[in-house]
Amino acid sequence: MAVVDLARTSRRELNRALHDLPADTNETLWRVENPAGQHALAAGLNAPVTVEIAGHAGYYCGGMNQRATIVVEGNAGVGVAENMMSGKVHVRGDASQSAGATAHGGLLVIDGNASARCGISMKGVDIVVKGSIGPMSAFMAQSGKLVVLGDAGDALGNSIYEARLYVRGAVKSLGADCIEKELRDEHRAELRGLLDAAGIGDEVSVDQFRRYGSARTLYNFHVDNAAAY
Repeated sequence: MAVVDLARTSRRELNRALHDLPADTNETLWRVENPAGQHALAAGLNAPVTVEIAGHAGYYCGGMNQRATIVVEGNAGVGVAENMMSGKVHVRGDASQSAGATAHGGLLVIDGNASARCGISMKGVDIVVKGSIGPMSAFMAQSGKLVVLGDAGDALGNSIYEARLYVRGAVKSLGADCIEKELRDEHRAELRGLLDAAGIGDEVSVDQFRRYGSARTLYNFHVDNAAAY
């Protein structure tokens, strides 16, 4: 295992070393010590490695991630996993605003709570929040799934497109064009898969969740194009 101590090595040197890894690298496990809330840690990775960050991370940790697994053993600042394309980011604490913003793929798991605008403009990412989320989450969410085991703040799914939202707790209010929808068997199966991927066992029943999505009144939707969303 490669160990990088950010008390002795700069963040730029860390990211450069991770960026230089070939796709078939055998240096697959990295541990980052003394992160001290620095910004842009493990951003822009594109190799199938695991990076463990031993503490809190600042802004944009894991941004633009492709293929890598990044574990933050603390809290994460604004924009964790922003624009992620694939791979996994796991925050074991809380996340600040705009977690998973604009992300196209991969899985973001937050063990604690997420602040405002979680999943804003998400474009295919799956997000599982074990706590609650703040206001304006899933704002203009285009595709992907957002699962929340706790509560959701004001204006959930405002101006939503075709993302699917599952909330177990209370929703303070729904945003424009976001409505509650029927939870059918295919959604229960999808939800079970997401919970399993997030490491949540069978103790959480999928029937405890409600599903929310677009009423499709704010944009031109045609069912023949549904697969494109």
